[in-house]
Amino acid sequence: METALTKNLYTLKESMAGEWLSQFDYPWQALREIGFIIKKLSRHLDLNIYEKKGEDIWIARSARVWPTVSVTGPCIIGENTEVRQCAFIRGCVLVGNDCIVGNSSELENVVLFNHAEVPHFNYVGDSVLGFYSRLGAGSVTSSVRPDKKPVVIKDYVSGELLETGLKKAGSMIGDHAEVGCNSVLNPGTVVGRNTCIFPLSSVYGVIPADSVFKSQGNIVKKQA
Repeated sequence: METALTKNLYTLKESMAGEWLSQFDYPWQALREIGFIIKKLSRHLDLNIYEKKGEDIWIARSARVWPTVSVTGPCIIGENTEVRQCAFIRGCVLVGNDCIVGNSSELENVVLFNHAEVPHFNYVGDSVLGFYSRLGAGSVTSSVRPDKKPVVIKDYVSGELLETGLKKAGSMIGDHAEVGCNSVLNPGTVVGRNTCIFPLSSVYGVIPADSVFKSQGNIVKKQA
């Protein structure tokens, strides 16, 4: 399952968590430890750049965080990032530099690489979003199966299945991937680098890199 490998999805230097993520073959293997690594990273933050705003909450002095935002730690919000009105950050959230967390968006147990955007009415849970990835307005990452069983990663091209052992596993979205408005990424979705998801999609399984997802079963190679 080459598409889903951590090293194939992400430019690891584009997150302060990159070195930590590099020890995992697959990014969902890191989900249980996000809160732990945030606390560990916070011990080494430059206090000229970051300011402690609450218990295990660190926000870059250059970040713009609206007063109506709710933030629960552990959390780090990076430099020049904008967190807009009424965003709800529920804990175990690492937001990189130059990101956008939009109005009324909700994040929990998430890593956002630098320049990632979740700009309008998004829910992102138990997920890792890559460098310059973007969710369109209203798009969400579902992380719990309806039957509450552990999430399985499925590659419909190769037929390969990977058990995560996790009851909560959202989406692993690669660098420069774009998800169209009002799409639902079902538990255990992997979106390869440079892939585009059409609006109003219901997505599951592993979507190859450099692809256009028009619908499940209708995935084409991205034109140069």
